Amino acid sequence: MTTSTDRPWLSLYRQGVPAEIDAGHGSVLAAFAATVARDGGAPAIRYFDGVLTYADLDARSSALAAHLVDEGFAAGDRLAVYTQNGPAFVVALLAAWKARGVAVMVNPMNKTDELAYLLGDSGATALVCLDELWESVAAPLVGLGATQVRCVITVAATDDQTRDDTRVMSTTAGTSTAGAVPLREILDRARATGGVTLPRAEPGSDEVAVLTYTSGTTGEPKGAMNTHGNLVVNAEVYRTWMDLGPDDVVLGVAPLFHITGLVGHVCLSLLAGASLVLTHRFDAAVMVDAMREHRPTFTVGSVTAFIALSGVDGIARDDWSSFRSIYSGGAPIAPAVADRFEAATGHYLHNIYGLTETSSPSHAVPRGARAPVDPGSGALSVGVPVCGTTVRVLGDDGEALPPGEAGELATSGPQVVPGFWQRPEATAEGIRDGELRTGDVGIMTPEGWFFLVDRKKDMINAAGYKVWPREVEDVLYSHDAVREVAVVGVRDDYRGETVEAFVSLVPGVTVTGEEIVAWARERMAAYKYPRAVEIVDELPKTTTGKILRRQLRDTQEQAP
Repeated sequence: MTTSTDRPWLSLYRQGVPAEIDAGHGSVLAAFAATVARDGGAPAIRYFDGVLTYADLDARSSALAAHLVDEGFAAGDRLAVYTQNGPAFVVALLAAWKARGVAVMVNPMNKTDELAYLLGDSGATALVCLDELWESVAAPLVGLGATQVRCVITVAATDDQTRDDTRVMSTTAGTSTAGAVPLREILDRARATGGVTLPRAEPGSDEVAVLTYTSGTTGEPKGAMNTHGNLVVNAEVYRTWMDLGPDDVVLGVAPLFHITGLVGHVCLSLLAGASLVLTHRFDAAVMVDAMREHRPTFTVGSVTAFIALSGVDGIARDDWSSFRSIYSGGAPIAPAVADRFEAATGHYLHNIYGLTETSSPSHAVPRGARAPVDPGSGALSVGVPVCGTTVRVLGDDGEALPPGEAGELATSGPQVVPGFWQRPEATAEGIRDGELRTGDVGIMTPEGWFFLVDRKKDMINAAGYKVWPREVEDVLYSHDAVREVAVVGVRDDYRGETVEAFVSLVPGVTVTGEEIVAWARERMAAYKYPRAVEIVDELPKTTTGKILRRQLRDTQEQAP
């Protein structure tokens, strides 16, 4: 029998979300308006040496919303946001909501074909774009009439600050914005006329707030329709579970276009009335400078980002001393990595787990708790379901499995999206009666902790034996020389598939792939240990820091 003493997180889980939000009322926009009314002078964004207050954000987003409406933007229309991590991203997001529209999240690393796909699929009629991306990528598309975009607003990386950091900002971007209107001109006009007053927007909880596109690892990217209700519920999860408020400072480690940055940085800060520290894009040394200057209290990002930060030359424990909690999402943490991080920083790296389709977290390790280790695989738990969330482990027949058995995680709760943009078949396949089939394989303990085994599609079949890459990776991470690792299955004439590992090394350490193979053979079953280890300088990653196993696998398959 399981008792409450077996589950110290149970009282936190039972707190749930505030009744107003749970009943489907409230939104991040409404919470932002309340902060503006209560304390408009509070710092909202810290961007290098620039500071925007909540009143500044309100005035700027209203000016942009009014411009959009004047240009024909109507309720339900889509505004694509194609910028780096700067104040303009937040201004554009709020402006889209004030105009009762939908913000489309666009990766600033996307090139012409990728941008064309997202603009076409979303049907975006307006675009907020970094000026250098407008000139090099977006302008030809819009100029040729290849999209429905008819209104373009450009922003500069150096807007809202004066200290130009060439480590993260281009010094070659031009100033021409032919065919577009600079945001600063819109703001200057609004200030010259005494500001803009808009009718109060009260979006319903079931209205789509943003389209966040899946990574497309199994086909074309799909636009997850994150509603205002989805966003405010999970922003509240962050605020409640991490105990955050107006005095906190959130460090923007994750890219804002990604669901983690969108909810765990922007929506959380707007809901809690906290300050958000932004640095244009992720550069480990620049991020450490921001930590020293702004003394953040909370952040969430990929484990690869934290590995990079803790390895910055000259970083000391005191640089981390302002944090009250640090969370890692996007991929499970190997115990060895968590131990190294704690030894270097003095902070336990809490796991958090979720998907684009769950609007960021569905599971988290409660603040102050330490994740148990799965005795079978040696992996750290990704946490327990957050408040209001139900997670089942399903077998191949779709029936729920008992604790201890591995199966596909199926998640239901107020953070699960209602579907995919203009994809009724994908919606019907992936979300059944409000329950998301995640495609992730996991295990639940009798006490309610969850362990993520791996993606179903990444499972390796080596001579009939199932090998989960994550289990092999966690063992390899315990090697002192290993900084990052990715394990994939490659074709093998004898075994069908065989296990291969790609490893980047800790700076200053030398070891051969053959030595790591021999080390692994002593610690893993014969069918599991990697038959080959390739040493690489860096592993390929998404902009969120998630290692791209598929790219490594494809490269090996294409090799002669």
